[in-house]
Amino acid sequence: MTLLNEVRQAKKLHQSGLMTKSNVVGVGVGLKDTRSDKSDEICVKVLVTRKLSPEALLSKELVPKELDGIRTDVIEVGDLRALQTPKNRWRPAPGGVSIGHYQITAGTLGCIVRDRDTGERLILSNNHVLANSNDANIGDAILQPGPTDGGKVTTDTIATLLRFIPIQYTTSPGTCDYARVYASIGNLIAIALGSSHRVSVNSFSPQALNKVDAALARPNADSDVLDEIRGIGEISGVLEAELGMPLRKSGRTTDFTTNQVQVLEATVNVSYGTGRTATFEEQIVTGPMSQGGDSGSLVVHGDSLDAVGLLFAGSDQSTILSPIQTVLDLLNVTFDKE
Repeated sequence: MTLLNEVRQAKKLHQSGLMTKSNVVGVGVGLKDTRSDKSDEICVKVLVTRKLSPEALLSKELVPKELDGIRTDVIEVGDLRALQTPKNRWRPAPGGVSIGHYQITAGTLGCIVRDRDTGERLILSNNHVLANSNDANIGDAILQPGPTDGGKVTTDTIATLLRFIPIQYTTSPGTCDYARVYASIGNLIAIALGSSHRVSVNSFSPQALNKVDAALARPNADSDVLDEIRGIGEISGVLEAELGMPLRKSGRTTDFTTNQVQVLEATVNVSYGTGRTATFEEQIVTGPMSQGGDSGSLVVHGDSLDAVGLLFAGSDQSTILSPIQTVLDLLNVTFDKE
């Protein structure tokens, strides 16, 4: 019998006993790890949720070093669970999954924050995700998943809109009746003359400036949401962005991505469609780490659980974040639990 078949036989004979140990979640065949690297020795691999020292385990929970003369090796694999995509329905819902006002497509649930006055747990995301770019009413239904991912008001309402920072638009469709009449007459003349050009009416407010695109929703049930962000964990603090700082995020569309800070204190013009543009100042610009539907994602330091910014815009070449401390201050919320 070859060594591989001997290992397979040992695994088959002892699998049931190993799987009864509280920390063990799997058994297989693999190469034994050494302190420096993997060896070429085939062994029985025992998969555990967490690799603990022998002193931390009862004797009956210890994995034998050998099984019928075949060496064993323990590997930590964490809690194994059926994987869901960020676009699925999640209960309880972590940060990084699909969410949205019932009249939009979908964005991302950033994370859970706490009201500084009441301590209430609230959902943080963008205005254009939770408040439909200013066009929502307080108390409107917030769906998880968002409407484009199958969310329905009757079955998937996870929260209601609580408050938001209004977006001040630099340009937006005009509302002046006189201007509309003028444009209509001009367009009729253009049609009569065979011109393909048309006149549109827009409002222009060069002094309209924004700091954040942010909003809060109140969960219908506290147990419906988790403090942690999918694939990242629970936020422990806040960091001010620095040039070159490594970043990561978990979002509805592109899931887990990384990049770094490229520009600080940026003033940027952001299109909101339908003739609306808004200017934001003191923003953070990173390399590409998002696509449509990732709006609302909380962006975290690459090597810690400290929040850096709230993602709200971008392109194929870059991503735009609002500094997270500004977001927290304007919405009067915190990550602190007390």
